[in-house]
Amino acid sequence: MKLNYKYWILFILAILFNSCSDTLDVDLQGEYTKETFYKTKEEALFTLNATYQICSFTSTNNNLWVFGDIASDDAIKGGNSGDLSDASYINDFDVNSDNGQIEAIWKHYYEGIVRANNVISYVPNIEMNEDLKQRIVGEAKFLRAYFYFNLTNIFGEIPLKTKPINNVKDLSVPVSSVEDIYKQIEQDLTDAIAVLPISHDATDIGRATKGAAFGLLSKVYLFQENWKLALDNADSVEQLGYSLMPIYSQNFQISHQNNSESIFEIQHLSAQSPALGSFLNQYFSPKPIGGYAFDAPTQNFVDEFEVIQDTIFDPRLDYTIVRSGKKWIDGEDFDPAWSVSGYLTKKHAEPKAETPIIGDGNLNYVYMRFADILLIKAEALNELNRSAEALVPLNKVRKRARECYLFDNSLVGYGVIPDKLLTDITNTDKSYLKSAIRHERRVELGFEFHRFFDLMRYGKNIAEQALNNTNFIYEQNRYFPIPQSEIDSNNQIN
Repeated sequence: MKLNYKYWILFILAILFNSCSDTLDVDLQGEYTKETFYKTKEEALFTLNATYQICSFTSTNNNLWVFGDIASDDAIKGGNSGDLSDASYINDFDVNSDNGQIEAIWKHYYEGIVRANNVISYVPNIEMNEDLKQRIVGEAKFLRAYFYFNLTNIFGEIPLKTKPINNVKDLSVPVSSVEDIYKQIEQDLTDAIAVLPISHDATDIGRATKGAAFGLLSKVYLFQENWKLALDNADSVEQLGYSLMPIYSQNFQISHQNNSESIFEIQHLSAQSPALGSFLNQYFSPKPIGGYAFDAPTQNFVDEFEVIQDTIFDPRLDYTIVRSGKKWIDGEDFDPAWSVSGYLTKKHAEPKAETPIIGDGNLNYVYMRFADILLIKAEALNELNRSAEALVPLNKVRKRARECYLFDNSLVGYGVIPDKLLTDITNTDKSYLKSAIRHERRVELGFEFHRFFDLMRYGKNIAEQALNNTNFIYEQNRYFPIPQSEIDSNNQIN
């Protein structure tokens, strides 16, 4: 996919006919229209690549981390007190409909939906290889499902738009229920599974695969507590041959991108025009090297990790964050004063040698990896009263974590697993195992932008307990308000 990103700029021209203004009362037109643009295989790929671009972190409008991390108990905003002030309001759950952070992600992901809708609607009419055509449409349906899954978990009831915008009337769509949004997501992913390949060749690395569609569908069912279908789809992913990397931290290193554990990985590439690199490196790095120190881990998150003898920690802690007495990724001694919480996240940070421009990073964002699927499988099995079976995938995740000591020679004590560290879970009590799986999700997937969404699906008691130092009230704050700009422009929203 990286090789095709240079064509995104062409697509910007191609979608001008979809640009909109509240004052228009005629059909929307531009330099290109659906009648003149969607004619060739190349144009189909241009439009698809531009849809993938919305997933990437090339634009600060893609602020999924604000909702996944800062809104959770894993992180606070960090940075200077006056920077990203709207994110502070999200941190505290003091959010109005004019908050800039909710408007940014709303507009950004709906732009992705617009682009996906164009591909899905117009590409089938192009004369081209039929298998490639179906694959392109399948990828667009996967991406539309991805955008809607994130949006409905942030905002709840939202407008469901599945057709191109050709006139002003198409801009105003009433909200649909979360249930109906999920139905559309399920249909899109089912359609995608039917046509997507198991893998792509080197020129198309990063495109959605059958495994990505099965994986997201498994997660969609998990969020609806449809445990049987969540398990079925997780099993389908596992049967495709994914495996855990030997060392946990390899999932967050440029040298191991698109590895055997990666199921859907969003690509970045620095030093391109237009920009294709990630801004996350700069946003999360320390100020002394030009970073902003946002998304600062909390003490509560650090305390979640298992420790023995008061000094030997679950190795995932120091792979995920940097703390006093440890070193930043370039070898500098970490100064806790670099962060308002005393910690910084490392998963999206890059060594200087690999990224000459700090805000134009090469490091991909891994949205879904096999460890997530194993934990989905464990959770579904436990909820289906198959707790003994749930131990198997759960312990696979723990085994990989402790065995980092056997493979990572940078760990103190390399070569020997510390006694009693991350031992296998053997207790099959359903309630105990539910807590153990939730713990494992938090430490395994920390700072991959999933925590807030997990808290919300766990329900009122868990969410309010986790966020008890904020203004969070489940009935009021389960979903963020629809942006005022959408309310003002969409006359179907009350």
